[in-house]
Amino acid sequence: MKRNPRLCCLTIALAGLVLSSGAPNDAHGADLPDQRTLTLPELIQEALAKNPEIQAARKQWEASASRIVQARSLDDPTLQVQWWNAPESFNLGRSQNTIIGLSQKFPFPGKLSLKEEVANRSAEITEQALRAKERDLTARVKQTYYDLFLAHKAIQIHHEQVDLLKQFFEIANARFRAGKGSQVDVLKAQVELSTLYQQLPVLEQRRDTAQAKLNTLLDRDPRFPLEPPQQPREGRFDKDLEELFQIAVTARPELKAGELAIQRNERSRALAFREYLPDLNVGFQRFQNFQARDGFGAVVSINMPFAFWTKPKYDAAVHEAAAAVAAARADLHTAENLTRFQIRDLLAKVRASWEVAVLYRTTVLPQAGQSVEAARVGYRTGRTGFLDLIEADRTLREFQLAYHRALVEREHRLAELEQVVGTDLRESL
Repeated sequence: MKRNPRLCCLTIALAGLVLSSGAPNDAHGADLPDQRTLTLPELIQEALAKNPEIQAARKQWEASASRIVQARSLDDPTLQVQWWNAPESFNLGRSQNTIIGLSQKFPFPGKLSLKEEVANRSAEITEQALRAKERDLTARVKQTYYDLFLAHKAIQIHHEQVDLLKQFFEIANARFRAGKGSQVDVLKAQVELSTLYQQLPVLEQRRDTAQAKLNTLLDRDPRFPLEPPQQPREGRFDKDLEELFQIAVTARPELKAGELAIQRNERSRALAFREYLPDLNVGFQRFQNFQARDGFGAVVSINMPFAFWTKPKYDAAVHEAAAAVAAARADLHTAENLTRFQIRDLLAKVRASWEVAVLYRTTVLPQAGQSVEAARVGYRTGRTGFLDLIEADRTLREFQLAYHRALVEREHRLAELEQVVGTDLRESL
């Protein structure tokens, strides 16, 4: 077979271009053993301490806690000064009688304590809203963390594919120089490499987006540089539905808030019944009489909630409170049903993602790796074509990315499951 000298020169030039246009050696820095990696627990603690959503929810809790003291406090006392039989000139110093009085309203026993309990339950509900915000933020940090891991892994796999394709190019070029292959294979390798280089900016954009999102959750500048995340832990998740539901009953903030809402409305209903009873108003007076002996007096008065023209108002308040209790119980039952469904759904997704990952790791990836090696040997000996070699390599890289995507998908669903249950479950892995 006679070779064209110009084609040989072109082949050598292409080989130099491929070897010189590869990614720099630090492109695989995502997995360098001496490079520091992001630690998820540290990020979660930082997010809980700095995220403005959490800070706002914490201040709302503090505000609601301050209402407890207000609810259990008495109304302000009333100071009165009265002048009687004053002269026409309204000379206060020459009035016939001056009365100075101080009065205080005392609610019927039990009303203030019930108001305090209502305010206390409201503050505890606000606290559970804060805990729910914290669980939501924790889940978002975990999901974004593993999105960033997947973006780094995709870039790493991309560079590995470029490196391997360069080896294929050298094989094709060597076969062409030896007269055993065609220059078409060399050009196909160059086209495949060019296609890979075009994909890199998209992969880097996904990494930068995940990094900016994670920085935003941490209340950092979106451009703040972040180290590569750690790989998800492997292991089967063994907790069952009933065990997780029992954990959620005691740990999920939304269910705790539902219980507290029932207690608060029950206290409100008790307070509504207590409003049928009168409050006591006690006053003490000092009499200063012009050209007469001074003296002291006392005034005791009560309101009359049992009057027939005011009683319907208190009846309506009792009915309102009773309806609120029933509504709170129904809301809690709905939340429990939703929690059970969410646990069942997410538990199935966690297990399915893990089974897929195990299948890739134990079966698909080893077989794909063997296919690449077989295609490489076959191409060297002329038994297979160059397209078969490229396709086997592309399939292997797709399976590698799919394996890590399955691991990340499990971490996403596990983060949602932890949010639903209300506690960390990763020690179960």
